[in-house]
Amino acid sequence: MSVAPGTLYVVATPIGNLDDLSPRARRILETVAVVACEDTRRTGQLLTRLGVQQTLLSLHEHNETRRVGELLEKLRGGQDVALVSDAGTPLVSDPGYRLLAALREAQLPVCPVPGPSAVIAALSVAGLPSDRFHFEGFLPPKAAARRRRLQIIAAYPQTLVFYEAVHRIDECLADLADILGPHRPATLCRELTKRHETIQRGTLAELRELRRSDEGADRGELTLVVGGQLADRGPADAELERIFGLLVQELPPGRAAALAARITGAKRADAYRLARLPDPE
Repeated sequence: MSVAPGTLYVVATPIGNLDDLSPRARRILETVAVVACEDTRRTGQLLTRLGVQQTLLSLHEHNETRRVGELLEKLRGGQDVALVSDAGTPLVSDPGYRLLAALREAQLPVCPVPGPSAVIAALSVAGLPSDRFHFEGFLPPKAAARRRRLQIIAAYPQTLVFYEAVHRIDECLADLADILGPHRPATLCRELTKRHETIQRGTLAELRELRRSDEGADRGELTLVVGGQLADRGPADAELERIFGLLVQELPPGRAAALAARITGAKRADAYRLARLPDPE
């Protein structure tokens, strides 16, 4: 008599606030045979706080390939398995792709258990277009590679979402301002859902200044949301954008937009749209 295969549950866990764990996610974490996790210590601490006792199996970038066979064997034997990352939704800049690809090939059942995600949380409060967005994840840590990548995505019209390490964010913001333009609207989220949650909005140039006055700037986890490139840019649009980008480093956005329009002869409405401000007329 054949045994029905088990199910892999891809479970989202809190990115900070423990109350964000869904009742369904908790029930699954309690009842599966094993929890595959990025870091057994961190997941162990989470489960202890939940009062859940569970068997843990490490699954991270260095051992995922060799763990796949072991987990497939458990699933084929009828055991249910939960996959979690250190925080948030698994596979979003986290391990798990090789396992899911193997399940796809083996036609074994998989079930999402949705919940917290820093990408979606940041996008929801950024005040930038969210109908289309590009999730870039972590940019290359080395400056030259990072700048090359930014040059590739600089013209993307959709909103951009990045993860960045706290010790690299200042260099990253400088490169973004240089390549995408200092006027680009952006929102920097630090420690989302945690006690010291900080959400800063402004242009890329303004965010660099805000960082200097943020007492917690040297710690925490960061998600950065940046407005996309304006559509239909001709030579006149590019010149308007260039002039505005220079002025906004010294002037408030509204004043910079008005002066950029006068200097270039562009319509003031176009300049205000560039600054993401309503036309006052």
